Amino acid sequence: MEPPSEIAVCTFLQRLIPRRSGLRRAIALSTLAGCLSITALGLTSGLQPAPLQASDHDDGDIDVRSRALSLTDLYVFREIDQNTAARAGDLILVLNTNPRSLARQQYYFSSNAQYDIKIARVANVNNAPVPQPDLTLRFTFSPPNKGNRQVVTLTTIDSSGQTSSTNTTTSGGRILTTSITDAAPRLNTVRVRGANLTVFAGLREDPFFFDVEAYFRVRAAVAGFGPAASFRSPDTALDFTKGYNVNTIVVRVPQQLLAGGRAVNTFDLWGTINIRDPRTGQFTQVEQIARPGINELLTTGSQTIYETYNRTQPARFNSSDSTVIRNNITAVLKLVGNNDTRANALVRALLPDVMRIDTTVPSGYGNKFNALGSPAAGRRLLDDVVDASLNIVTNGAITTDNVSYNGTPGNPAQGHQPLATTFPYLAPPN
Repeated sequence: MEPPSEIAVCTFLQRLIPRRSGLRRAIALSTLAGCLSITALGLTSGLQPAPLQASDHDDGDIDVRSRALSLTDLYVFREIDQNTAARAGDLILVLNTNPRSLARQQYYFSSNAQYDIKIARVANVNNAPVPQPDLTLRFTFSPPNKGNRQVVTLTTIDSSGQTSSTNTTTSGGRILTTSITDAAPRLNTVRVRGANLTVFAGLREDPFFFDVEAYFRVRAAVAGFGPAASFRSPDTALDFTKGYNVNTIVVRVPQQLLAGGRAVNTFDLWGTINIRDPRTGQFTQVEQIARPGINELLTTGSQTIYETYNRTQPARFNSSDSTVIRNNITAVLKLVGNNDTRANALVRALLPDVMRIDTTVPSGYGNKFNALGSPAAGRRLLDDVVDASLNIVTNGAITTDNVSYNGTPGNPAQGHQPLATTFPYLAPPN
């Protein structure tokens, strides 16, 4: 089966739409249907998700959830594909939070939340997603000290429920976040289940890139609320994440630890945030992220769908609560011209929402698709997921939004700092 096409650009673009009430009121669900039918453009004018428990760059602050509880991106790649001098067999896991953090401002991880990276072992790259983790890496944070650092506790949880926690490095010190005023990143070596992990937590430059303003204009044009519009040329295109930071958790982990002593080369990963329910005292999942933007696509119908996604993906995807999600995405797929057979096949490819990585091939989003049509080679920091989506959805008619990580010479509205050449690889904070 060929990779997902019509659905892909809606997936990636919707994740980036800021929750601005005027736009939300203007764009109705009926417009979504019309927009999705215009597959040659690969554009969406969908109803915006209600501003609750969102998982993108620009969801803003709301009463029940701060930006520290907002996930932005998950990256998973072989370290040797980022650094040829790295040791073979190590994977890099990156979980980004706290979108649109301003330059030179100190931001913190929530001390009332659990930040989880969940890993499931996959027997065959062409198998359906594995929605139950075999291993969870859980990060919790103390309140900040006077040096603007937080103590990190790393807890591992296996499929049998056995846990092991530590807040101590192999040298005997505390696992600490890096303050924005630190001259160098604090790299914590941690012994976990017989293996050494390297942990970084703190502010770094947001590596994502996209001309979201041009997208707003094109979306408005498609919806009938503005003049004809298109993506701007490279010398005028604007990268909306330029100059912003994210709070990130970066982990170097030996593949053998994830494999659990088995001959496994493929893994499904996803990130979640859990917060304590004041009514029950129990922690509840309120955020989930894996492949870029799948969650935003699933919220085109109502706030209820969006909340159900964050609550159920992917571990409870077969529960009755998830029926509405499957029905919603199936309806959207039919709107873009898929018959029942193909729509159902794409649902199987996209859901449950996990990030799959086959470690036997070079890492990169779009480098490999499995038999279900799912990306199966993880995601590197410089992967242009927007361009990949535009290219797929339009059969090459539209190949780029004309924004890149490095930017276009002479265009001050583009360009990120060079990635670090060594762990944690993300560029220093602005």
